Amino acid sequence: MSSSNPKHPIGSAAMQPGTDQGACSPLQAIKPLQGLKVVELHAIGPVPFAGYILAQLGAQVIRVSPPSDPQLGVGVAARFDLLNSNKSAHALDLKSRQGLDALEALLEDADLLLEGFRPGVLERLGLEPKSVLDRHPRLVIGRLSGWGQQGIWADRAGHDINYLAVAGILHAIGPSQTPVVPLNLIGDFGGGTMHLLLGVLCALLQRSQSGKGMVVSTSILAASVGLTPMFYGLIAAGIWHLQREHNLLDGAAPFYRVYRCADDKYVAVGAIEAKFYRELLKLTGLEGKLDAGKQHDRASWPASAEALAQAFAGKTRDQWASLAERVDACVAPVLDFIEASQYAHNLDNALYEQGEQQAFVRPGQVLGFSRL
Repeated sequence: MSSSNPKHPIGSAAMQPGTDQGACSPLQAIKPLQGLKVVELHAIGPVPFAGYILAQLGAQVIRVSPPSDPQLGVGVAARFDLLNSNKSAHALDLKSRQGLDALEALLEDADLLLEGFRPGVLERLGLEPKSVLDRHPRLVIGRLSGWGQQGIWADRAGHDINYLAVAGILHAIGPSQTPVVPLNLIGDFGGGTMHLLLGVLCALLQRSQSGKGMVVSTSILAASVGLTPMFYGLIAAGIWHLQREHNLLDGAAPFYRVYRCADDKYVAVGAIEAKFYRELLKLTGLEGKLDAGKQHDRASWPASAEALAQAFAGKTRDQWASLAERVDACVAPVLDFIEASQYAHNLDNALYEQGEQQAFVRPGQVLGFSRL
């Protein structure tokens, strides 16, 4: 942080004139990170997503990519590459002296450097974090690797599914026969991106007190493990079984699963609490046919699930969604991405950006800031 912006608690550099920060909705009126300068070294997945969120919140994000492959082999046209929207792009060959000098110039007034290389890559480029901090003592360096900076797997390639496998998460998801691949939302984004953001923002806050930058390091594996403490407590308490489809939250419970409807679409049921379960039985016409008092009797679960399945098969998804709007039964329609972007409740909450300024619909800023 420089003295040029003393009022900003964690940022310093001014936004470049003309930087496109996207359409402004009510949720976007306040940009709490305006004045923060971020340099993001080329990567795919969680690190670009971190930069994307920082840019949404007002930060100036500069993406540094190799001239030979600016899109890192992803093959998505720039206008569809949303994780790199609202960023300025610099093509630098970091294996050359000229490229490193250009990066050093960018870091001169930067607040944050983000990188997602395998362990040792920064060092081989001549960007060993200690020496970078010696030259830029107020810089915060955020490092996100796949497997961690040390250990026998540190240098291995991997993707979300691999990290979830070793974190114990993949084993717990899906029907009893085979684990289910849960997109890359858990390890990459929910784990890696969010823990990286939490870490670097904590470091920037601490820098506002100490005046010194630091290195923040995590991995997608570590961040995935970091999502699981509740389950270890449940296992220790004897409440959670390691076998899939034997637990409250993994589809075994008839009141916490997905049901097929008459039109081959689905509804999601999450009626965990007794009062919501009673409403579910009323909604489906099963009040008096299923004993609400046996909700958590595991021996009754298969028969209850069959009864609920038959009930939901009698109407379309949208019919159930309409009926569910009138009661608190924790029943929701299972929507695809496009349906979600057009769903009335989501639009009421301005969750998507669409209209003349956007070539196609996309998620908007989901954090709301106001001075009431």
